[in-house]
Amino acid sequence: MIREDRILLNERFIKVFNLLQERGDIVLNDRNGKGMGDFAERILGNRAYGHIIRAFLNTDDKRVIDYRHARSLCHEYGVNEAYMIDGEGTPFGFDLPPNAQGVDGMTGNILFTSVQAFAGSGVDSNEDGRASSEDNAYFALPGVSGTGLVAFPVEGDSMDPIIQDGDIVICREISGVYEIKNNEIYAVKHDGSLWIKYVKRIEDQRGRIKSLRLISANYLEFDPITAEVSEYTRLYKVIKRVSNL
Repeated sequence: MIREDRILLNERFIKVFNLLQERGDIVLNDRNGKGMGDFAERILGNRAYGHIIRAFLNTDDKRVIDYRHARSLCHEYGVNEAYMIDGEGTPFGFDLPPNAQGVDGMTGNILFTSVQAFAGSGVDSNEDGRASSEDNAYFALPGVSGTGLVAFPVEGDSMDPIIQDGDIVICREISGVYEIKNNEIYAVKHDGSLWIKYVKRIEDQRGRIKSLRLISANYLEFDPITAEVSEYTRLYKVIKRVSNL
């Protein structure tokens, strides 16, 4: 009988696989390195094992992915291992703890960091890649609940007057580009840069989202930016703006 933890692991695998398809990292009939055989080779070590991957994806099949191959998925496609193995956090986000000890014993669910740290490869990360609690602060705000929240100060006036220089934005990561709602404000983390912009999805002829149109509120002074979507693109919905925190 299959253990419950393996069933839950496989459910997370199915979700991640579907997100990778949405992002264009897996294209089922592709012959240029993104097909099912290529995926099977990277995860299971043999491109002829595409049928095993399909068995994992079939909820009526008794075969489920194991932890070794789940870790291979994390390594090959940049999946958050805490999410994949333990069900914590989001599929492609950095690892944020659900609660952190704050000042005077208070707890906070929002990580406050600098824009430079957040735009980089990690958030003041230590040797094992996890956020260092010694270098970051956590806080809470009434009405802002949940985990995986990050806050940082805004630099520049490209979103003026909606978001002004020095304001703090609180963001929550979304799972993939198909969750984007056009013309809403997101933090887009891409290739070592971080933008706060109105976002519009750009689709190719097959309906896949290949790039994002990033538009400033102060559009008279700042031209739109087109950012190509890749496996390293991270998206965070801006849920609150705070002034004079």
